[in-house]
Amino acid sequence: MTRLTVEDVVTSYGQIEALKGVSLSVAAGEIVAIIGANGAGKTTLLLSISGVLAPSRGTIRLDGEQISGLPAHVIARRGIAQVVEGRGILHTLSVADNLKLGAYRRRDRDAIAHDIDAMYERFPRLAERRFVLAGALSGGEQQMLAIARGLLARPRLLLLDEPSMGLAPLLVDAVFRLVADIGAAGTTILLVEQNAARALDIAHRAYVMASGRIVAQGKAADLLEDPAVRDAYLGLTPRASTLFPPA
Repeated sequence: MTRLTVEDVVTSYGQIEALKGVSLSVAAGEIVAIIGANGAGKTTLLLSISGVLAPSRGTIRLDGEQISGLPAHVIARRGIAQVVEGRGILHTLSVADNLKLGAYRRRDRDAIAHDIDAMYERFPRLAERRFVLAGALSGGEQQMLAIARGLLARPRLLLLDEPSMGLAPLLVDAVFRLVADIGAAGTTILLVEQNAARALDIAHRAYVMASGRIVAQGKAADLLEDPAVRDAYLGLTPRASTLFPPA
């Protein structure tokens, strides 16, 4: 079953086209990675899917229903949760209150309490610090909180934007293990990640973006071994490839 379909989407900032006819799909239960250089349009793509930005052309469907053009809060209600770059947590609220906000659109109060307890089991460090202000957490703890808050919406699709950004190497390992575990448990994930090698290591499929376009796609394992992708994005050779030029 196809969970997300993006067809020929164009999104602009004023006169500048950031997305130039992007098409992709994500099947239910998949982890799909979007990789590419800074400025390639990866974050713009996520913001277009979640409704924060309005595409000027193209169609976006969730489980076959068109969502492009709908307000962001309506799209969130339909089942898309986004963990934004920089985490987007509320620093002046406690861990517990941030988690409650993740479920604010839900009405099943008993189930919400159960799910919050489940998040504390999944993230013991958050349980230990549930009454601490989110702004006092470490970067890794804040990322855990942001992901846990996104999961509390019970999304049909979870959008993750640069979850490993700014984290120490050991915490990067923990975040990627977490994303892989969440996907293995059945959550559909579209992952934008600058650490292309790690993203391809946990994804089922991937798309490569450059200058607002999809320039390559395929099974993640195949892209991981593709010489042009390795040359351009994985830092495994000293020169830059001309196949996928940066934006």
